[in-house]
Amino acid sequence: MHKFRIISCFILLTTSQLLVAQFRGQQPKDKKLDPIVEQFVEEAMNHSQLEDMAFELLDVIGPRLVGSSAMEQANDWTIQKFNTWGIAAEKQQFGQWDAWDRGITEAVMTYPRIKTLEAIQLAWCPSTPKPVEAEVVTLPEIKDKEAFEAWLKTIKGKMVLIDQYQRWGRGDYQIKEFATPEAYEKIKEQRVRDTDAYNELIKNTGYTKKELPEILEKAGAVGIISSYWTGIQGANRIFGTTTQTIPTIDLAMEDYGMLFRLATKGKKPRIKVNTQSTKQGKRKSFNTIATIPGKEKPNEYVVLSAHLDSWDGGQGATDNGTGVLTMMEAARILKKYYLNNKRTIIIGLWGSEEQGLNGSRGFVMDNPQITKNIQVAFNQDNGTGRIANVAGQGFLHAYDYIGRWLEALPSEQRRHIETSFPGMPSGGGSDNASFTAAGVPGISLSSLNWGYFGYTWHTQRDTYDKIMFDEVINNVIVTTVMAYMASEEPEMVSREKRVLPEGSTWPEMREPKRDGN
Repeated sequence: MHKFRIISCFILLTTSQLLVAQFRGQQPKDKKLDPIVEQFVEEAMNHSQLEDMAFELLDVIGPRLVGSSAMEQANDWTIQKFNTWGIAAEKQQFGQWDAWDRGITEAVMTYPRIKTLEAIQLAWCPSTPKPVEAEVVTLPEIKDKEAFEAWLKTIKGKMVLIDQYQRWGRGDYQIKEFATPEAYEKIKEQRVRDTDAYNELIKNTGYTKKELPEILEKAGAVGIISSYWTGIQGANRIFGTTTQTIPTIDLAMEDYGMLFRLATKGKKPRIKVNTQSTKQGKRKSFNTIATIPGKEKPNEYVVLSAHLDSWDGGQGATDNGTGVLTMMEAARILKKYYLNNKRTIIIGLWGSEEQGLNGSRGFVMDNPQITKNIQVAFNQDNGTGRIANVAGQGFLHAYDYIGRWLEALPSEQRRHIETSFPGMPSGGGSDNASFTAAGVPGISLSSLNWGYFGYTWHTQRDTYDKIMFDEVINNVIVTTVMAYMASEEPEMVSREKRVLPEGSTWPEMREPKRDGN
């Protein structure tokens, strides 16, 4: 009986997927739109507020690291914007975090010549009471932990390079374009050998790479130098440090490579580093929650979701300023034209997503009465591109309702979207997973990446100029129409879950980290 059920489900799901593919291939271009949808489209296309909002959020407020004053400023700014549109909004606390505000970073090579370095301190980096000047050394070529412990005795008063040296400062895509096939294969093989050798070196220290900065600090190093290159020219990932008293800076791959070569060839390079930042104990962490009350079913909810926080190497433009702008603009348009929204529409702009979905997990945990009555939660969080993928997140009948909602879209937006039903539940990549774990259809509105993972994701290049506003307008239309259709749905949609493949389990609700450091 169990085997028959699985086979039946497989046939049903395969048929659903074929129906979706057929639906996408036969979309009428001249289908008459719902009059309210027409108003949504006209407003989004001709009266967009996206660029002005992006300027205020990204250029004026800037990156929004959890615990920073900029993050709280962003909470206040979003509330003020919602209020100007007649939408009630508030901050809801879910925890607290170590308060840290970034200051200046200065790094100069002072020997064997003078050169200003392209540097940025990592998040939560300590301030230097005065500039620190020291010799730069590399990790040693050692075979075991004993040799590494012996080397640690030699680094007092020095700065240590801890990342892999990059032999070629060109991305794979460029080498492939211009090198001969033979040279390209040779370079690829060498890069694999270099990575394997670096990983073996780290293993031989007896510590993980994450542990090394603290170990080096305890041994007397006066600074840690990293270079987390993405493989894209000019782009480094900027995360946080674990050192308590000494600076940790990330250098551009080119400057890092120069220091590495100088150090390994016996030139004993020296650099002077000045990092300034402010620590202020603990600061409360908030979500921004905006609400458009439902007129017919006020105790049932449609959630529009994006995370407001970011890493702070750049401006948090595509991760996740674009998601925030999409949800705010959708809310503005819904408030203006959807005057009799059946269900309550909640816009959740989450904090501390980057440290483990803490804001959205806190909301789900702290609002059980809302959570159990959520129709659907739409989440957007992967860059500036147009929405191109919608999956059922493991809910067995997701095709029934999402298929209907997609049909309401204009053909220009509909034709870009591929679907997968029922799909698999998200385990934790973004905030939709917090809702899926609670049994709520947490639907990711996944977009084309526009080089997201290599170029802007958590890098210092994630800035305003990377936003493609025509693509974001597309996403506003999709989000607005989907929220409207979900609100108008006659009944609550099914939450029945699919039979997962053997070895897979449904994700469980998790308590957020409420006291971070």
